[in-house]
Amino acid sequence: MSNAHRYSDTVQSVLDALNAGVDPDRTAVRDAVRQLLAELRSRAPGRSVEVRVPPYGAIQCIEGPRHTRGTPPNVVETDPVTWIEIATGRKSWHEAVTAGKIRASGVRADLSGYLPL
Repeated sequence: MSNAHRYSDTVQSVLDALNAGVDPDRTAVRDAVRQLLAELRSRAPGRSVEVRVPPYGAIQCIEGPRHTRGTPPNVVETDPVTWIEIATGRKSWHEAVTAGKIRASGVRADLSGYLPL
């Protein structure tokens, strides 16, 4: 199945812009980030890992010990375009980590088993 059939129009518009080598619409990027974070949360429910994509969103996901106060022990943080790329399979988790595009800390902070969405 092609990406055009798998993702919302918003996500697809961002992917199309990236494929064309142009900057995607900022509102579309924000909405795509939030949609893909929500999809991850629905596929990997829980509260042991915090995934941050500033400035557009953050979620907690993946079953395990629940975090309640202070800095979570398992954190993933990346920029919006990298999040969209790894969430849709345009770039692999390991490529992004190796390139320094993802900051991941904690024993549960490897999302490669949950991506692409």
